[in-house]
Amino acid sequence: MSIGISHLSDYSIEPRYQATVVSTERITPDASDEDVRELVLDVDRPNLPYEIGQSIGVLAPGDPALGEEHHLRLYSVADLPERSDAGRPRIKIAVRRCSYIDEFTGERHPGISSNYLCDLRPADTLTITGPFGLAFEVPEDHDTSLILVGSGTGIAPFRAFVKHLYRNVPGWTGPVWLFHGARSGLELLYMNDRKNDFAQYCDEATFQAFTALSPRPSWAEPIAWHQMLTERADDLLALLTDAKTRVYLAGLEEMRDHLDE
Repeated sequence: MSIGISHLSDYSIEPRYQATVVSTERITPDASDEDVRELVLDVDRPNLPYEIGQSIGVLAPGDPALGEEHHLRLYSVADLPERSDAGRPRIKIAVRRCSYIDEFTGERHPGISSNYLCDLRPADTLTITGPFGLAFEVPEDHDTSLILVGSGTGIAPFRAFVKHLYRNVPGWTGPVWLFHGARSGLELLYMNDRKNDFAQYCDEATFQAFTALSPRPSWAEPIAWHQMLTERADDLLALLTDAKTRVYLAGLEEMRDHLDE
């Protein structure tokens, strides 16, 4: 099994190049407490070597008081690569505005990179690097079963992968099961009233999408992966005992450990 896990300090930040914000749009409903935005970026690197399932590094301005020149974070590319009218690579990323609690003072602080990105406006520029990460390979056998599991913004690379399968891979016949976990229904990305991209595949005989939510999101209870998987245990077991089945995960490392249980 290939596992794409590494520490941010292990990533090279060279070469660096500029990107320009084409648009920024909130993709969570107004009623949601979560502000997740989709940013469309034109990249000043004509030969950007991007593959489906990879991520880019964003170099947000660092804190000079701490001797930081920049603050590196990775964001999965959330759509197929395109070209602008001027021929520049165009990519999309999904960014959730984050904050964290200082464990010593108990104070809440805004996340550096996420707030930097969410506050950008069209025509603003930023510095990026990459791409990084393992690409989601399309199996040579087009009847292979695929199980795709992502939580939160981890659904972003699967949005691109599923679109690639049904748009660019002729004769795909294998079942594609997409599992998306979120704290509440308002936080299901690309499956809500604002942006429901996965709905276009519901007519595909091979595609199914399932959701797992927290039973009590206001109490920050974990996503109910166990309940969702148990409800489909027999069908999942049949898929997992097939040597040709592939499982792709996208999200935090603890999600992998939770699913292993």
